[in-house]
Amino acid sequence: MNNRLDSPVLITGIPRSGASMIAGVFEICGAFFGSIDRPGKNSPRSLFENKSIFKYVEQYLKSVNCDPAGQYPLPNTKELPIPAEWGSKIKNIIQQEGYDDKNIWVYKSNKTALMWPVWNYAFPNARWIIVRRRSGDIIDSCLTTGYMKAFKNPGSWEKVGASNEREAWLWMIHQYEQFFVEMISSGLNCKVIWPERMVNGDYSQMYETLEWVGLKWNTKVLNRILAYIDPKFWKVRRN
Repeated sequence: MNNRLDSPVLITGIPRSGASMIAGVFEICGAFFGSIDRPGKNSPRSLFENKSIFKYVEQYLKSVNCDPAGQYPLPNTKELPIPAEWGSKIKNIIQQEGYDDKNIWVYKSNKTALMWPVWNYAFPNARWIIVRRRSGDIIDSCLTTGYMKAFKNPGSWEKVGASNEREAWLWMIHQYEQFFVEMISSGLNCKVIWPERMVNGDYSQMYETLEWVGLKWNTKVLNRILAYIDPKFWKVRRN
């Protein structure tokens, strides 16, 4: 058995929580992500989500009548079908994209939390990193991020019992938090991390997380991380 191939690190979180920042640090430290979009003129930061796996996840969510963007509607995890071939298909993608078992491989997506039973069935030895951020900061980010579209139309608010867009995004946050409770209660190997601590100069939680998955942290790595973390991309509520 290929233990590394069967033991991915799955980075997830509520949309706009900073999971891409955590994934970027992992890549700096040598983790394998496969084929991902790189920063360009229109996208100063990579989202670090494997493009081939992303398409496969989208297809699955559409098949169970859920939003492939992971916003609304969201699934009932107790009713999700478990594709027996999920693990083999994901591993084939990773191997075809050049994984050589020299390091850990990582898949980053908020949508893994929505379908955690599928991933847990395929990869029971996975290590899960749940990225957290304060609800108010997430909502502020959702309100100003173009692709967060589920609740831009006032007609969509009443579907979740909300009277305005802020309340609707708060509903989404609470749904994700319930998924996190399910994951932890079900015994998944999870670690929670708050990226805001890094932005404020506290790297201890990041160091512990990297050590937990077996990645190295040293002065050279820290210097690259310091250059990578730009506070202007991380707006924090002060009230």
